[in-house]
Order: sequence, then structure tokens, then C-alpha cells
Amino acid sequence: MDFNLKMTEDKVTLDTSKWIDNYADYMYNYAVVRVSNEDIAKDLVQDTFFAGLKSAKNFQGKSTERTWLVSILKRKIIDHYRKINSKKGQAEVRMNFYDDGENEGNWIEDRVPQSWNNQSEKNIENEELKSQLERCIDALPEKYAMVFRMKTIQEFETEEICKELDITSSNLWVIIHRARTQLRRCMEDNWFNI
Repeated sequence: MDFNLKMTEDKVTLDTSKWIDNYADYMYNYAVVRVSNEDIAKDLVQDTFFAGLKSAKNFQGKSTERTWLVSILKRKIIDHYRKINSKKGQAEVRMNFYDDGENEGNWIEDRVPQSWNNQSEKNIENEELKSQLERCIDALPEKYAMVFRMKTIQEFETEEICKELDITSSNLWVIIHRARTQLRRCMEDNWFNI
């Protein structure tokens, strides 16, 4: 099943052979920000590409390939959250919060705070959380903070960051991993253990 990218009277057709090169980084970044788990994000992107291949005949060419694929990814993310929020899904899906140390095995779902009904209190907590996260990002080594902000917050493409900072893509992902690990530690020490 190979579709080539062609313009036919203002309609775009698919070129599936270039999906991974053109969209994988963007879609992975999009998914990982929304599910906060690298493995789940990878699975969702893979599921998206597979669903795109299966439904390629339904592509009408009214949007770009990326927009169409991201709309499929959004549905996959929603399905993921529906699954883990169902009783059956909670029994099947466990998300490990700690993967080392004395807290190994503590599950996120066991640590979810009770919902507040007061919106102003929620807004205050969100502002405090945002401030603490900014402090933790600022505490990262300069290069880690720069790469983390460019990739995760500003959503630059991997290729753009590598070119701008003169680093390889594997170096970029090592930096991102290390930055996230340090951010997690910082947030655990300064936010979650308050």
C-alpha cells in the first residue's frame, strides 16, 4: 500500500513512505507532552501511523498530511485516557511513578489528589506548580534547559534544534532524557513532597 504525494486540483494525496521522516518527531513530542510517558507516546504514534495506513483511502486531501495524522493521534490519546479511566483499564494499565529507590512501585493512580470544587484554589495551585517547574528548569545546566525548552515547550523540530545548537539527534535525545530525569527529581523534592 504505497501512496505518493501529489497535488491534484488543490487536493493532496498521501505519501506514506515519508511519514516517519517527516512527522514522527513532531507527533512523538505532541504525544509525550500529553501522556507524560515516552513508551506510551511511542505506541500511540505507531498506532496512529498504522491507523493512517488502514484509512488512507478515506483521506480527502482537504488538509495536510500532518494535520490529518495529528487528528488521528488526538483520537488515539483520548482513547488511551478513556481506557485507563475505565475500571477494566485501571486493572490493565499501571503507570509507574517511581522506577528506582525506596518508592519503587508506587503507582500514579494511588497518588492522585482529591478533586477540589473551588476553582480559585485550583488556579492558585496551577500557578504555584508552574512557578516551581520554571525554577526547576532554571536549575538545569544551561544547555539542558535550552534544549528542553526548545523541544518540549516551544515545540521546535529535532532537525532545527540540532542545526541551531550543532548537536546530533542522538545527543539531543540524551540531553532531553537527562533534563527530564533532573526535572522529575527537582519536582519530587520541591513540589510533591511538600
